[in-house]
Amino acid sequence: MSMIYIIRHGKTELNKANVLQGRSDYPLNEEGISQAKRAACGMSGIDFSNVFSSPLKRAVQTAGIVAPDIKAVIDERLIEMDYGPYEGSDLRDPSPEIRRFFSDFVHNPAPAGMEPLSSIVSRVGAFLEEIRTLPGNILISTHAIAMKGALEYLTPGSNGSYWSRYIGNCAVYAFDNENGRFGVPREIKI
Repeated sequence: MSMIYIIRHGKTELNKANVLQGRSDYPLNEEGISQAKRAACGMSGIDFSNVFSSPLKRAVQTAGIVAPDIKAVIDERLIEMDYGPYEGSDLRDPSPEIRRFFSDFVHNPAPAGMEPLSSIVSRVGAFLEEIRTLPGNILISTHAIAMKGALEYLTPGSNGSYWSRYIGNCAVYAFDNENGRFGVPREIKI
């Protein structure tokens, strides 16, 4: 049985500083490298046939640590949400519109200038459809909101429950990909 594994990148200095990182291109910090190495140990028995990554350094580095023998194919659709004018915001003291949005993703649309959640589901869903027929186990290295978009796409009956779920650095979700049919995603403890 083929499986698809989606991992969120390891920690960066902006994550550590509680900054809304978005598409800022920061590398993993030492803790992030350690997180990726732990994930690699936890997935050491998995033989990946394909590896895909967001173009941002932190996701590419994570993919390279988890699956060092396979060069990641970069796909722009796996990039993090575009936070527009809110990128770089201090999450310890967010603006009222960011606070409102993050308090209830399902009922509060993204503030003006930010990428709508429907766009994330659409672009990540299109990527998943494109890789649906690839054989073997697949690793996807991406970001929290892009990962949530994938999980929402895979479970349309979730009614937005993944948007409010916390996904930590190097969290992994996996789902079956048997005969081009996706299974239900589940979190993998590594």
